Amino acid sequence: MPYLTPSALREQTIVNFASLGILVPLLEKLNIANIIDRHIPTDPQAEFSHGTVLSVLLAARLNHPTALINVAGWAAEHGTEYLCNIPADKLNDDRLARSLDALFEHRHAILAEVTCEVLRLTNLSLERCHFDPTHLILYGAYEDSEPRPQVPQVPLDEFIAQLKNSPAHITRGYQSKYKLLQLGLTSVVDDLGAVPVACHLYDGNRNGHTGIEEQYRLLRHFLHLPDNLLLVSDRGTCSAEHLGTLHSHGHYGLCAGQWQDYRPLYEQHAATLNWQPATYRSREQQRRRDCNSSLPLEEHRLAVLDHQLVNPTTKTPFDCRVLFVHSTAAAKESKLRRDKNVTKIHAGLETIARKLEKAHTSTTPESVVRQITQLLGKKSAANLFRWELVPLTAVEQEALPKPAKGHRKQTHRLVSSFDQAAAEEDAKHDGIFALVTTAPLTWSGDALLVEYKRQTYVERENHELKTPLAVTPIFLQTPSRVEALVSLLFMALQAYMTLERLYRQTVPANAKLSERRMTAERILKKFTTCSLIVEEQEYGDLVEVARLTHVQRTILTQLSLATPTQILKKYLPPPPT
Repeated sequence: MPYLTPSALREQTIVNFASLGILVPLLEKLNIANIIDRHIPTDPQAEFSHGTVLSVLLAARLNHPTALINVAGWAAEHGTEYLCNIPADKLNDDRLARSLDALFEHRHAILAEVTCEVLRLTNLSLERCHFDPTHLILYGAYEDSEPRPQVPQVPLDEFIAQLKNSPAHITRGYQSKYKLLQLGLTSVVDDLGAVPVACHLYDGNRNGHTGIEEQYRLLRHFLHLPDNLLLVSDRGTCSAEHLGTLHSHGHYGLCAGQWQDYRPLYEQHAATLNWQPATYRSREQQRRRDCNSSLPLEEHRLAVLDHQLVNPTTKTPFDCRVLFVHSTAAAKESKLRRDKNVTKIHAGLETIARKLEKAHTSTTPESVVRQITQLLGKKSAANLFRWELVPLTAVEQEALPKPAKGHRKQTHRLVSSFDQAAAEEDAKHDGIFALVTTAPLTWSGDALLVEYKRQTYVERENHELKTPLAVTPIFLQTPSRVEALVSLLFMALQAYMTLERLYRQTVPANAKLSERRMTAERILKKFTTCSLIVEEQEYGDLVEVARLTHVQRTILTQLSLATPTQILKKYLPPPPT
């Protein structure tokens, strides 16, 4: 039997730091903690800087989203004492909350500096940006939350000063029973995907017009925007005021117009429009063509029309182009949706008509009007129906049979009709939508359509923000702390998408498609098991990193990120000889 030394008898603890093995070096490469500390001076009496505390909270969100009160427990399980140089018991919810409070006032400046670091690492520019709004649901009273002043009412410097002390108003959204905040997300997009560069929270009852106006002001103030910036956005942001504001600052806009605003223009020029085939193909459509699939092949065509809008603020006209785009897939969807709604409305009107004939005491003309209004809703097919309640004459009522118990004699009948001609006229617009742009002629209509279709990448970021990063629901005490946490989560999203981008930029061109389209979620899963071996010694803990897998070592090398061993050497003194 071999002799066991006292050190060999010492107990070893295995700590699985999991995805922190790649997240910690990534956050260090993005310089997150140092950027925060530059903007938020640390109290000399504080044990740990705000940058250290908030970077650990950021890593916790990327690794396993949890409430502030549970972060200390998460940290103890994942070895932050060794990898982040802060003991788990120092990460109580009070310390985290104080750091969030400190972040609030400087959030936009910090986000801007992190964005500059992201752009430097990914070699991206701000020449083409995409804006997309979404909403966040919150729970709690938030009785001290107040509306912000409207953007047009204050100059830029005053607006920026207000943001330092004024969180967005947590309130019920338009036609919503929930308390909301609206979130505008701006990203740089290309064929490799999207990388977020700016975010802004605004009042829960505001729309996309407010969001993009305030976001553009922040972009101009905190980031150096190139002269040829093209800002792409969706229907909820399109207005002459928005495009005119961009034009007045030497920037360009591309947004989807509301069809009801541009339908008259289309009908005016429909006979003379010069339709051309578009080159845009979604990845799925490219795949179907490459493999000669029997599945339907979608086609796009477009027609470009010179137009002029007037900035309602300055009353100044400016030139633009309207791109009318026709999609065969969208046309099929429009026809199916209209046919489905027409069938539903027909059946609903017949049901209501029978209720009138039965004349139950609960069926009144007022209740019938409410039912019809609810049935029609905001469906475009509702415009194809005409209806009225016609009172029965005394002679008609007298001719009716005696009503059953609990019923009375019928007093009205429902007369409805379907306008087939209007339906055929409406079908002429199936699959057509309008894009409005002030981009120079160096941007062809075909290239603008391709750029607009990349908007779906930003929508994916909104999904990532709400699911893997678990931004909603949020439970915090003050509106300012809520906004600070969302700002931190945006930095987490930046790190998340930067990880994905760096991988895709460095993967060999001849790699498999699955490798070239690797997602951040899949990369983090490669580090599900990544461990430290901790052994108690007289002089303290002896910490070693368990052997990394071949895939883990390859990823860290490919992304030029420090290994866990290199990180430990920064924070832990070498063991005594």
